[in-house]
Amino acid sequence: MAALPVYRWHLAPDGYATRRQLRTRGLRPGGQDVAAQLERPRRRRPPLVAYLYRVDLAKPVRPMTAARWAALAKANAARRICPACRRDAGYVIPTALGSCGPCAYPEGTA
Repeated sequence: MAALPVYRWHLAPDGYATRRQLRTRGLRPGGQDVAAQLERPRRRRPPLVAYLYRVDLAKPVRPMTAARWAALAKANAARRICPACRRDAGYVIPTALGSCGPCAYPEGTA
């Protein structure tokens, strides 16, 4: 297996993009292997690495179907339900608290 070409940060040739860059163009890697990598040097630490994919082999992002929208709405709704009082908190409950504000900080314990 040949080694991946390595480019310095901001010096990758045209035709390559990261996953995020592909996504902003409405594309996805589509099963292709990593074509190259970017490395950003840092002092006294290993370099930051970003993997690059070929834009010409990328495929369009799959469209959201009604079922996928429904599943996403259901998952987001579940993140709003407090496990202690079973009420909709009106916001996504922080994982650090594990419950809504009134359940995490009852009035008498300040």
